[in-house]
Amino acid sequence: MASFITRRDFLRASAAAGFSFSTLGCAGAAVVQPNSKVNVLSIGVVGSIGGQDRSQVASHPAVRIAGLCDVDANYLAQAKADHPDAFACKDYREAFDKYGDQFDAVIVAVPDFNHAPMMMTALKAGKHVYGQKPLVHQLEELVMIENAMKARPDLVTQVGNQRMVYNGRRAAVEILRSGALGKAIKAYAWTGSPNRSHYFNFDHVNSEPMDPPSHLDWGLWLGPCQPKEFQSNLVPLAWRSWWDHGTGGLGDWGVHVLDVIFFGYDELTSPISVVTHTPAVVDPFHAYPCQSTVTYAVNSPNFANTHFPIYYNDRAQMPSRAALGLPPGSWGDSNMTVVVCEGGVLALTAGGRLEIWRDGKMTPGLEMPGLPEFPPLNHWHAWVDNIIGKKTELRTPFPDGVRITEAALLAVKASKYPGVELAWDKSKLAFTNHEEATKTIVKRDYRDGFAPPVIA
Repeated sequence: MASFITRRDFLRASAAAGFSFSTLGCAGAAVVQPNSKVNVLSIGVVGSIGGQDRSQVASHPAVRIAGLCDVDANYLAQAKADHPDAFACKDYREAFDKYGDQFDAVIVAVPDFNHAPMMMTALKAGKHVYGQKPLVHQLEELVMIENAMKARPDLVTQVGNQRMVYNGRRAAVEILRSGALGKAIKAYAWTGSPNRSHYFNFDHVNSEPMDPPSHLDWGLWLGPCQPKEFQSNLVPLAWRSWWDHGTGGLGDWGVHVLDVIFFGYDELTSPISVVTHTPAVVDPFHAYPCQSTVTYAVNSPNFANTHFPIYYNDRAQMPSRAALGLPPGSWGDSNMTVVVCEGGVLALTAGGRLEIWRDGKMTPGLEMPGLPEFPPLNHWHAWVDNIIGKKTELRTPFPDGVRITEAALLAVKASKYPGVELAWDKSKLAFTNHEEATKTIVKRDYRDGFAPPVIA
């Protein structure tokens, strides 16, 4: 068996975290004086996960929640009770313009469509950023983030990928990187989402337009989107089903089921094509169920062929176990990652249960020989640790988030053209064989005052 690669000294994108402390870094980054607090602005203070992000980051002994920002006055009041000394405002632009000297780092836990404007504002201001998944909403915004990270390499960034603390998920990365299963042939990932829950407008039904509740600033909630009337089945959480606001099940779960594939194989940089099959497109919503294939060109001894496909599906559309040489049985979860190699199959649940299948026999992944020790890891604290110069394992910094999110977004966006193979060139931000797709699903027209800032 091949020997395993021990943990890298520090993940690629966060290698610059151990900078010396001064008032300002060389790129204007907010850095923290030794023995002082990391002052954090929380944007999106409650919602679906904002409260958890805020409380988890705040539990780090080096953190002070310095500011709170939310378009919902009720949420803001709830968070203010937890942090009475923090400044509070409803407009993130005011937070940076008026209070920008009072915080070093920012949590962005808001609906998908607002991610890039807020994160880019923070990065331009030299703030470290913890941003919820999916990293961005538009394909063009991936390049914005990529360029921002090149301009701000001293900033510590982290995507909300809390499931990567599970030992099984960390072990899966080591196994793939080691080549212990031989050359990679293909990968499958799927999510059970969307399902009947408060997170999705499952039935694709418009409600009657109405006045927004008095505690919600509807104009600020819309942010970069064009004006529209308030609908009760859009907020507070069902925006995930709407094309202009969320990214459906494929976008919502991408970072949790695609991540290990990209951590395992650095060669997977940008895809060359995507095709998504779905029975219907129902504007203004995301289509489902979807079956997508995202293909990468590879030239590496880690792969069996010159092309590596990732099959990414929603609604728990799973591959045949028999076709992969596995006995009948359950995959174990509705959210999973499966990597097929010449020497075996790696099967991983979102919750970290890892199985290695060879010749029809299963070995629990954590029993594979040669694995390193996996010390306890707090996902949120890792971000803070790296800000203060402690080199803790960081999953997922924005450069890796770009690669993961690109695959997910391509699967999402291609659903507008079901069954059409779209040839993708990120360097041109274009589908080279489909002019209409390039014009319609790569970027958005931002509402005045809410476009992501340019970072030179």
